[in-house]
Amino acid sequence: MYKIILLMMLVVMSNSAAIAGNLEDGVGAYKKNNYAQALELLRPIAEEGNAAAQGLLGRMYLRGEGVTKDYQEAAKWHRLAAEQGDTYSQYNLASSYFYGMGVSQNYQEAAKWYRLSAD
Repeated sequence: MYKIILLMMLVVMSNSAAIAGNLEDGVGAYKKNNYAQALELLRPIAEEGNAAAQGLLGRMYLRGEGVTKDYQEAAKWHRLAAEQGDTYSQYNLASSYFYGMGVSQNYQEAAKWYRLSAD
């Protein structure tokens, strides 16, 4: 039983290290304006629920960096990250609601997310 638990811990730890490495590589590619590589590295991590990767994908869709500008897709990724407490994404989601970019304009939702981003 002990060996099984140890093996499971090693698998989880190696998977976490791989995700962290891909996240760092994805952020590095983004900073070098290599958006195609950033997208390739970050999307799988974002789909697994990583808030940092989700927030950066939201930013890429918001600005049209390496992808077609898509406010709806930006709001989707920012919402996923914002719900996990990512302050940057909370602010961007609030702005999306305030201006009606990718979501229906809703000042109450905007205020809610602006408040959360400020806390």
